[in-house]
Amino acid sequence: MKARFTPYVLNFKQASGTSRGILRTKTSYFIHLATADGEGLGECGLLKGLSADDRPDYEQKLAEVCQTIENGAEVRALISNLEEWPSIKAGLEMALLDLKSEEHILYPSDFTLGKASQPINGLIWMGDEAFMKSQIEKRLAEGFSVLKMKIGAIDWATELKLLKSIRQSFSAQELELRVDANGAFSYQEVAPVLEALSHLKVHSIEQPLPKGQWQEMAALCANTPVPIALDEELIGVFGRQRKQDLLQTIGPQYIILKPSFLGGFAASEEWISWAEAQKIGWWTTSALESNYGLNAIAQWNFTLKNSLPSGLGTGSLFTNNFESPLEVKKGRLYFDPAETWNLNRLQQKF
Repeated sequence: MKARFTPYVLNFKQASGTSRGILRTKTSYFIHLATADGEGLGECGLLKGLSADDRPDYEQKLAEVCQTIENGAEVRALISNLEEWPSIKAGLEMALLDLKSEEHILYPSDFTLGKASQPINGLIWMGDEAFMKSQIEKRLAEGFSVLKMKIGAIDWATELKLLKSIRQSFSAQELELRVDANGAFSYQEVAPVLEALSHLKVHSIEQPLPKGQWQEMAALCANTPVPIALDEELIGVFGRQRKQDLLQTIGPQYIILKPSFLGGFAASEEWISWAEAQKIGWWTTSALESNYGLNAIAQWNFTLKNSLPSGLGTGSLFTNNFESPLEVKKGRLYFDPAETWNLNRLQQKF
């Protein structure tokens, strides 16, 4: 088997704000596998400043992985030894699945046949009040019935004002509101935030506290008026026992699964099994992958048969994304099997 990797820089259509700063570009890495029978492609969805394997020697590790494969290593065994390199592990798993697929259909289903769609949330990025308001109006016009608003970048009073303005026009039955704090609040200041969100009948808040504060997060989850979803908290937690300890200690209402951050699909399914055993809800979301990685995650997500809307609508964020069969219409994600892929920018012969 031959193996190589290719970096690809995705350019945002407009600078996108989070509580950790402004994003203008995002580099993904693609692993290419080739045998006499065909080729497989997988996306390593590294996100600077957030992925557990965001390290200076990342490309060196990718080169080492590719060389190990060419030296005859069994790929599945190699995947199992990459826990502390979750985005590489996820990309390699995806490439191996693609190697056995046709037309990048990794998980055949009614979704990939174009017979079914998936509910997704509309994402509202951080920015000044006018910018966020314009995004809200656009998402509502596009037909979304679930909105997720990033909070924690501008002052909370302004963000609360925006949420109140939405709720004045749309009841909780008409429009589901989720908020994502990205760890922006301290334990001392978060209580009034949760109380205000409960009055607005917000569905959930993602990661209200910075990751690593297990006892404080556990205290919040035990008494919160708004369901709490763990997101960043799951990143960089290695070892089966440590992962189970996290869920048992914190006891969140939800967890959010980003396969690129958690080591791929099989690793994400382990989190799901542990969460369901504790009656913890879950949904999946993307981690700013290209349409290629998004496609694989969406196909996998559909097979899980989860009724909660996912966060898989990020394909329209970039100016130089790949043409794909994915399409968002009226708050749902569709796959059009009549459409073809255009991955020419990545097509380099071995």
